[in-house]
Amino acid sequence: MSSTLTIKGQVTIPKQIRDALGLVPGSPVDFALNRDGEVVLLKAQSSGNNAPPDRFAAARGKADVPWRTQDLMALLRG
Repeated sequence: MSSTLTIKGQVTIPKQIRDALGLVPGSPVDFALNRDGEVVLLKAQSSGNNAPPDRFAAARGKADVPWRTQDLMALLRG
């Protein structure tokens, strides 16, 4: 099986290979070189969560304001 490299460095993984590895759109993959210099494609180990990373995760729990939610809402509402 062969595929053509695009100008962006992308290739299409043949369906037979995708099916054998259980790859679906969005599946993470790993590339490696073996001792013979051949490229090996592996299905990457995922955390079991295919959802995109939460952009608020880094900030969650960092607030040092001792207010309760209802106090803050009363302040914001006027």
